[in-house]
Amino acid sequence: MKHEIKVRGINMVFDDHGRGDVIVFVHGQPFNRSMWDQQVAAFKTNKRLIVPDLRGYGETGIPSGTTLLDELALDIIHLLEALQITKATFVGLSMGGQILFDLYRLAPQLFHAMVLADTDAKAESAQSYRARLQLADNLAEKGMHFYITQHLHEFLGKKTMATQPDVVKHLREMMESTNPLGAAAVQRGRAERRDHTAMLPNIHCPVLIVVGEEDGFTPVAVAEGMQARINGAQLAVIKDASHMPNMEQPEIFNRHLELFLQTNP
Repeated sequence: MKHEIKVRGINMVFDDHGRGDVIVFVHGQPFNRSMWDQQVAAFKTNKRLIVPDLRGYGETGIPSGTTLLDELALDIIHLLEALQITKATFVGLSMGGQILFDLYRLAPQLFHAMVLADTDAKAESAQSYRARLQLADNLAEKGMHFYITQHLHEFLGKKTMATQPDVVKHLREMMESTNPLGAAAVQRGRAERRDHTAMLPNIHCPVLIVVGEEDGFTPVAVAEGMQARINGAQLAVIKDASHMPNMEQPEIFNRHLELFLQTNP
């Protein structure tokens, strides 16, 4: 069910489904909470699912200037406080996973478990820092169309692009509906993100790392590197998927998530 709440100066829109142990889903960029539709359908019957649109995305209010990942993590902390949720399993993909690192740094007591999908704990390099700031300027000046034209295919695997038109359409619609000013603000914030590599050995909750086998943004080697640093972390590599395995191979993604939840009740 859709809800709206005032959080740190903006109106945050989120879905609150089901009852039971809480799972919080944190979307990637430049998407919105609908990217988790297949997970909501699979888990809402026996879990409570909190699925927000992040600041600047979907139906949530749009900031100006720069939106640091810390800000997005704080929004989630305040949202959960308002809902009187004190413990949850957090699932974050790409930027969503980077937000989880800041969320854990700020409020580790909230974590029952963590799922990091197609993400990276490292900060930007000097080159990628400049590229992200340039992308922010381009988004603000040119809108989302140029970004979609240049990059949509990079988010999805070859088989997905060729055989799953509904997934391609959903991804395109999310990108087209994203406000470019909100996306630009978060791109500037992502450029400034912390390097969380040193924190990885100090994550003391169960962790599942998921990655699409064809992911070019955060390759399998990146996921393997994080697994090696997080004590007891599990790794699932999903075939015929790139950066969006939860959408490209939802049944397989959900099976890994369900098994992880069962082994970490």
